[in-house]
Amino acid sequence: PQLAPENTLMSFQKAVEQKMYGVQADVVLSYDGVPFLMHDKTLRRTTNVEEVFPERAYEHSSMFNWTDLEKLNAGEWFLRNDPFWTAGSLSRSDYLEAANQSVCKLADMLEVIKDNTSLILNFQNLPSAHPYYSTYINITLETILASGIRQQAVMWLPDTERQLVRHIAPGFQQTSGLKLDTERMREKGIVKLNLRYTKVTSEDVRDYAMANLSVNLYTVNEPWLYSILWCAGVQSVTSDSSHVLRKVPFPTWLMPPDEYRLIWITSDLISFIVIVGVFIFQKWRFGSIRTYNPEQIMLSAAVRRSSRDVKIMKEKLIFSGMDGLEP
Repeated sequence: PQLAPENTLMSFQKAVEQKMYGVQADVVLSYDGVPFLMHDKTLRRTTNVEEVFPERAYEHSSMFNWTDLEKLNAGEWFLRNDPFWTAGSLSRSDYLEAANQSVCKLADMLEVIKDNTSLILNFQNLPSAHPYYSTYINITLETILASGIRQQAVMWLPDTERQLVRHIAPGFQQTSGLKLDTERMREKGIVKLNLRYTKVTSEDVRDYAMANLSVNLYTVNEPWLYSILWCAGVQSVTSDSSHVLRKVPFPTWLMPPDEYRLIWITSDLISFIVIVGVFIFQKWRFGSIRTYNPEQIMLSAAVRRSSRDVKIMKEKLIFSGMDGLEP
């Protein structure tokens, strides 16, 4: 999504060009039963629906027929808002292509990726008034299986109707978006977890790996974080900046825990010694100044003056000390 408008055909083509392991998509069913890709509940953020259908801008995206969805532009917002500050770096041809993107069918996306990458698939819940409210999973499964993509390449994330999905498509990798213990995962037939990177520890990753369960973490955009998770044994991550992470062939800095603690403790000790040294030096410096009386300070300041000037200064000091005395 940093190189093209999210959930458009162009964005998935870019992912294939970058040789990514897999892509992630959110599926919605149109009012007339066409699966398409959209992350938000409404079309306002990523299309020009407010210009084309202003009276329907706040409707759920699934309440539009596909013929209406085809009329929307899904790329101009990306160039106008520049959410990742990357639009300015696009080539002229990419810029023009991004400006003309439309809402993407699930079938069109599958055609682009089916021979190259895996797929993490998620769904939006449909409004109860939707005509396909109870059958949208069946329709989506038909679309996926008809595309010719390998079943093993599909990571099925929704928790709804897992039994049905396992029956129709037994090769799908059942994936959970909830952190579960290994026993619970086995009971539900789940072989993969898709979690936010802040939700797991390195111990969790090791435990899942020992149980032959893999973990995908999201959203990881920085090479340093990518390196930490890599060293922790995470099998894969979801990223908005895949074109950056693919240039990291190995962790940017691999440091054993004992070496890290040694550097940490050493730097703390050096800092402590420096601070104590500065404190002692200042105490000695100001302590030596306090040993002078006012007359010594004035005389030391005037050491280069003539003897006559020094005599006058002494007299002024004597008389200034007598000002406070009563007759």
